[in-house]
Amino acid sequence: MISVLVVDDDRTIRETLADFFDSLGCATRTAATASEGRQSAAAHAPDVVLADLRLPDANGLTLLEALRADDPEIGVIVLTGHADVATAVRAMQQGALDFLEKPVDLDALHASVERAAEIVRLRREVKLLRAHASVAVAAGVGAAEPSLERLIHLAARNDDVPVLIVGETGTGKGYVARRIHEGSARSTQPFVEVNGASLTATFLESDLFGHERGAFTDARQAKRGLLEVADRGTLFLDEIGELAPEVQPKLLKVLEDRTFRRLGGTAVLRSDARVLAATHQPLAQRVRAGAFRADLFYRLQVLTLSLPALRERREELPDLAASLLPPGARLSGPALRAIERYDWPGNVRELKNTLWRAILLAEGAPIEPRHLSLPQLIPSEPPGPLTLAEAESRAITAALRATDGNKVHAAQLLGIARSTLLEKLKRMGALPAGR
Repeated sequence: MISVLVVDDDRTIRETLADFFDSLGCATRTAATASEGRQSAAAHAPDVVLADLRLPDANGLTLLEALRADDPEIGVIVLTGHADVATAVRAMQQGALDFLEKPVDLDALHASVERAAEIVRLRREVKLLRAHASVAVAAGVGAAEPSLERLIHLAARNDDVPVLIVGETGTGKGYVARRIHEGSARSTQPFVEVNGASLTATFLESDLFGHERGAFTDARQAKRGLLEVADRGTLFLDEIGELAPEVQPKLLKVLEDRTFRRLGGTAVLRSDARVLAATHQPLAQRVRAGAFRADLFYRLQVLTLSLPALRERREELPDLAASLLPPGARLSGPALRAIERYDWPGNVRELKNTLWRAILLAEGAPIEPRHLSLPQLIPSEPPGPLTLAEAESRAITAALRATDGNKVHAAQLLGIARSTLLEKLKRMGALPAGR
């Protein structure tokens, strides 16, 4: 049963909403002021609070802040008859799960309350996991935080909740997304992946939402979008931080009410695709820079899984390297120590590619450091300092190797623009002139 607290100074609205949610089997309470609302929330711990933006003794944002301070897991939906974008963004930044304009559509409100209750249940479960982990630490066993495995399992079980997967390039974000999908009740349905940085805004919008015939040049026939293909399955949006600004509000609408329109179309379509998103960028910084919508960011980060870089978990390298080797392949002691000393800027992807290349070079013998070809371990390096050109060439080669030859990611790893990288590759003779 979902418990709902309605905080509104309008008696008619309070009673209407209370009757509506009572008829749906919810446990409903009401309050006429912010003070009464906070007292009721403290006494009864509701799942969801519906808070009017304008109350006699405080505004709804002040109440939202107080409620979240008292109970960080509580779900708050702000209702207002005076909506504006700036206030909506502020509400989402302070932790509101939705922002609806009066007169509110009851069906839309019901859907919003159900989503909020699911998020609250997930938040409380994560809190419980952390409490159990802390008890385990006090008793001398276990870890201080829920393990990544537990969080993957939790994300899989709650298959209506968006998940944001963050971590450096090569840390395995796509692998984790597939694990979440395969462990969920949606596992028999499609897992559809799209890279937010790979296409222009128009083509990305067409890929995601589909298009009608004549929507743009060369749109000779209607096309289903990936949201339709992923219906009842999982849509994995990689590099969400690079998502074009024109596409962001349309994705937000999908997350809010699961509806969208094809490019050039007027019919409202629905998709029950579960959305997983991943990024190597600090999204909060992109929000502050105005490159990513705040409300979309707060929608996506209901549950965030952070994947640590390999250099932050060196103790796992021996087991991880062994798991990536095929039967019969073996690392010598010096090779294993070399792997443990290296920083692995390309993370798991670079480790995997390095090991498979080493297997070929070793030709069936145990893998030695010379087979790994790691930059600081190459035995044939000449004595003395490198020239600037040599150092630059080696850094570029290592970055390309770490990113599977992806020039966009290699440029990001080196901290330079892609166009700069291409010019340097031309000078090195690694690219034909004119490219």
